[in-house]
Amino acid sequence: MSDPGNSRSRIGGFTLLELMLVLAIVAMAGAGVGFALRDSTANQLERDGQRLAAMLDAARAQSRASGAAALWLGGATGFEILGPGSEEPVRKEWLVEGTVVSGATRVMLGPEPIIEAQQIVLSAGRYAVRVQTDGLRPFSVLVDAQAAERAP
Repeated sequence: MSDPGNSRSRIGGFTLLELMLVLAIVAMAGAGVGFALRDSTANQLERDGQRLAAMLDAARAQSRASGAAALWLGGATGFEILGPGSEEPVRKEWLVEGTVVSGATRVMLGPEPIIEAQQIVLSAGRYAVRVQTDGLRPFSVLVDAQAAERAP
């Protein structure tokens, strides 16, 4: 049995392994903060894409339910949806000023269950998002840094 009064206390600092572990944790935390602080233009453009996809899917479902066609028109200041369910078109402005719409600027949304494959590219500066469907599935949003370079 060892006597606690005779035991030697460890003198020294951190081991190399402990220092490397702390540095790795600090590096991962720094990377996480860097990703969390994305440019607000990119965030707003992505939100615009998500909002557009949701509204296109809702208009498509409403068109199928009513049996009347709906039409989406995109422009420089925003977009509008003409179609069933209301006398007045639904109008929305883009969240990012200067948003450019390329690809499809007119999309027919039904009433058929399968529509033509569509792709709408929203770009602002060096950021771009694609809102697309294959004609059968719901619209999806893809953040595409290269789309801004391909857009006319």
